[in-house]
Amino acid sequence: MSIDRRALVSRHSVVVTEIDGRSPLSVGNGEFCFTVDVTGLQTFPDRYPVASRDGTADATLLGTQAQWGWHTEPAGDDGAGYRLEDTLITYDTPHGPAPYADMTGSIGAGGDRTDSAAELWLRANPHRLDLGRIGLELVDDDGGARPVAPDDVAGVRQVLDLWRGVVDTTFELRGEPVRVVTACHPDADVLAVRIVSDAVRSGRLAVRLAFPYGSQSWHDAADWSRPEAHRTALERTGDGWRVDRELDADGYAVAIAATAGLAVTRTGAHVLRATAGTGTLDLVAGFAPSADRLPAVSSFDAVRAAAEAHWPAFWSSGGAVDLAGSADPRAAEIERRTVLSQYLTAINCAGSLPPQETGLVCNSWRGRFHLEMHWWHAAHFPLWGRPELLGRSLRWYHTALDAARATAKAQGHSGARWPKQVGPDARESPSPIGAFLIWQQPHPIHLAELFYRAAPSREVIDEFAGIVFETAEFMASYAVRTERGFQLGPPLVPAQESYGSIRARATNPTFELAYWHWALETAQRWRERAGLPRDERWGAVARGLVRPHVRDGVYTAIDVEPYTIRTDHPSMLCALGVLPETPLIDPRIMRATLHDVLDDWHWDSTWGWDYPVIAMTAARVGEPELAVAALTMPATKNEFLPNGHNRQTSSLPLYLPGNGGVLAAVALMAAGWDGAAGGPAPGFPDDGRWTVEAEGLVPAP
Repeated sequence: MSIDRRALVSRHSVVVTEIDGRSPLSVGNGEFCFTVDVTGLQTFPDRYPVASRDGTADATLLGTQAQWGWHTEPAGDDGAGYRLEDTLITYDTPHGPAPYADMTGSIGAGGDRTDSAAELWLRANPHRLDLGRIGLELVDDDGGARPVAPDDVAGVRQVLDLWRGVVDTTFELRGEPVRVVTACHPDADVLAVRIVSDAVRSGRLAVRLAFPYGSQSWHDAADWSRPEAHRTALERTGDGWRVDRELDADGYAVAIAATAGLAVTRTGAHVLRATAGTGTLDLVAGFAPSADRLPAVSSFDAVRAAAEAHWPAFWSSGGAVDLAGSADPRAAEIERRTVLSQYLTAINCAGSLPPQETGLVCNSWRGRFHLEMHWWHAAHFPLWGRPELLGRSLRWYHTALDAARATAKAQGHSGARWPKQVGPDARESPSPIGAFLIWQQPHPIHLAELFYRAAPSREVIDEFAGIVFETAEFMASYAVRTERGFQLGPPLVPAQESYGSIRARATNPTFELAYWHWALETAQRWRERAGLPRDERWGAVARGLVRPHVRDGVYTAIDVEPYTIRTDHPSMLCALGVLPETPLIDPRIMRATLHDVLDDWHWDSTWGWDYPVIAMTAARVGEPELAVAALTMPATKNEFLPNGHNRQTSSLPLYLPGNGGVLAAVALMAAGWDGAAGGPAPGFPDDGRWTVEAEGLVPAP
């Protein structure tokens, strides 16, 4: 019996009846996203604050962002910025001296702590840009206006209709009914809003469009304090209006359709007003990096129809997990997180770039994306039968390949060494942590393998084999032969970043050793699929890797003192959980390690994807009850808001790796993995309290 997809999805549509500053709603398509407050627009940005690292509010969750929307602020004597090559620091490595993009200072609670203007600029540029804020304003008889205030609004009922992909909002504005419907075109960067109210007909209610400068601050994608630093031009065109934006050497354009009764006028240097002489105001706006690339903008009805065709098709394809028949009270929450995470990752993580950790909602780390998180954002797509949504960002590695090869060569290696914190140009950011991480190196192999498992074809091999082989070549080149076997590091920082201060002597993290083995062996299978012989050197490294360190019967994080610090990610668990069983890992020791972590880990220092890690490890070592308990653990970093976002802190108000991790874990628990024993859902307890209906999932390796 097939799952009733519409019933499954619709029971988790989000209903909002009051301002919840932590939990706004969004519409988007993976390339473009628009996040709204309880007016269906971005009227109350101050009520949806994002705290900076020092605790002050310096940004808002109500963003308008696109994958192409970046800004670089001029710096340096000639305004051209700084070169990463001028900031590199040389480290002694087993292969000889090698340059790393370290920092002269350390990263502290206030963000970046360094006296180097070059390091600060290189970490902050390019930064993702807020493309504009669109909200409601009240117009008086003299033409003066002010933004609608929260006290003006009552009786809110707002619904994110997941099945149709639209936000439908009703409220009273000073006693007058208002309805706002917000939609995003599924295949173009086009936003459509319909406002129905007598207040629109009378001219008292209008739409305000405002455009900011870019910001180098930690979170804020908009700087409203420098109107002289950028330019906004408004031009009437045959089919509407065009807004041309110029920010230093960057720019973009906005096309506004001439819908019935609409008038657009300038009210400030970077502020526009949209009004309508009827009871309905339709605002349809398309965004693009240049005027010649503007998408076609038509009617509100056309955009809404496209969204209402796309989203039922999305939900009806790919995988589904229905837990409604379960007696365990935790089932409903796991199902809610699973459904909402599918929506949130589709609109934030399925674009042409690896996503930033806060997606297209607001900036984190200035909007720059973290490649060690790419697996957590996107690995679930093929597991849920939607490999094409991974393929979009996986193709970016072709663009980044030359930069990755250059890094490997500069450090004395062959192949491609992938950076950590980057923008579209793939240039590393200076950091005492990021430049030393290595666990992102096998990710392209893992992601390509998951893509192939979901959609096996010669075309997939031809498209991604080069990325797989260049990655494996670096990995084999990076490992160094010692008396004990092939060693990783120093210097390095493991996935558990608590060891950053000892990066110059850290070696052989348990997870990374297992990942090296599995990824190199997987790359060998790709050679065979491509009709090539196995690479003898890759095989020698995989077979000869140092065994992970065991102390007191459990795996340690690294194999030098202090061995395991009980903060941050319990990354050793990834070695049998995220990864399948390899010859390097003993399942019995990993089971003991799992229980050791659960005994007294410092949970407040964890991150949202750590709980799916625990769940996947528990499932693979035969502890399904612990898997469920991990997904629902009442911990601060495991909170999932009404809108489905995984909140971490006030300065990291959403965290999409947590959503992607839930989807990866639930897929593994429901569909199993190669060689899994037990019933059809081996990661869920077989105690009579769970009914797991699953379809369209791809088993994990």
